[in-house]
Amino acid sequence: MGLPIYMDNHATTRTDPRVVERMLPYFSEHYGNAASRDHSYGRRAEAAVEAARGRVAASIGAQAPEIVFTSGATEANNLALFGVAEAYGEEGEHFITQATEHPSVLAIFRRLEERGRRVTILPVDGAGLVDPDAIRRALTERTVLVSVMAVNHEIGSRQPIEEIGALCKEAGVLLHCDATQALSTQGVDVGAWGVDLVSCSGHKIYGPKGVGALYVRRKGPRVALLPRILGGGHERGRRSGTLNVPGIVGLAEACALLDPAAEGARLDGLTERLWELLRAGLPGVRRNGSRDRRHPGNLHITLDGTESAAILTRLGDVAISSGAACATASRKPSHVLQAVGLSAEEAKSSLRIGLGRFNTADEVDIAARKIIDAAQQS
Repeated sequence: MGLPIYMDNHATTRTDPRVVERMLPYFSEHYGNAASRDHSYGRRAEAAVEAARGRVAASIGAQAPEIVFTSGATEANNLALFGVAEAYGEEGEHFITQATEHPSVLAIFRRLEERGRRVTILPVDGAGLVDPDAIRRALTERTVLVSVMAVNHEIGSRQPIEEIGALCKEAGVLLHCDATQALSTQGVDVGAWGVDLVSCSGHKIYGPKGVGALYVRRKGPRVALLPRILGGGHERGRRSGTLNVPGIVGLAEACALLDPAAEGARLDGLTERLWELLRAGLPGVRRNGSRDRRHPGNLHITLDGTESAAILTRLGDVAISSGAACATASRKPSHVLQAVGLSAEEAKSSLRIGLGRFNTADEVDIAARKIIDAAQQS
């Protein structure tokens, strides 16, 4: 078994070789600008983009015109939340979210508060789950949107999106969902979920970095959205800028290759195998997040009395993390771990392991031994 072993798939995934193969012609053969309709190069690129739009839409139960291509989920979150806030103006005075959201979502809501909007940030329980009844109680006549992520990027807790979607529909309130971590192993069905806006990113589903998408419901209701990036009016005026044709083609191929049921079942088996090995070798190790509602490839653990930074230094050739890559510039304890009740010391003793498509049982066994050895040296 070769080293290093990559188990940080919640930060990013390896691009599937089949995705790379699909992308390659759009770098050096079909390299036209998709907005250049006066010649065959541009028309071929445009056709590839529209075919990709249909494939991405089909993967989440949407229609092709409801897909807006972006540079990733962070931009999709910005377009969704700022776009709705600006489109609904004074009607959109109040927003609701929960404490373990992605930093990009929480940062947007902080900015909206600075601009005079009201934001309710609801707590989560010890498993990282928000109570749908708490959302119901927080709704007011001035609430325009609720934003709840499908699967947490650190502890893997899977929120009850369908229940939240039903109550939002009943109240006539929009629901935005960051589904970046959910797409590969849980799948997304915008109809069943009752969502109005959904963000996703290619690099979390074995596609390329630098490309993502936002689903924007067209009817029942039609979501009003003002653009954040102005220019040539690309993407039906919702996101200007020259389209990343190779990336979009790659995102679509990654979506087409998804098999959430099979992938989820396989990863669940590997994750439980890893957990049992670690639990046998490290007395006192604790598992964070929900036991029943979780990302099947996520294992988030706390080792009391052992700093995660020291373990990571000793591991060397096993790639896991102490937290989310989107917040590594901060020295503060993870807001997610604080929200579920971990102390600052416990947060510093925690590790996030993210198993993915290319991990094997042999890698799990090797990683478990190396993590146990590294922890026992402390």
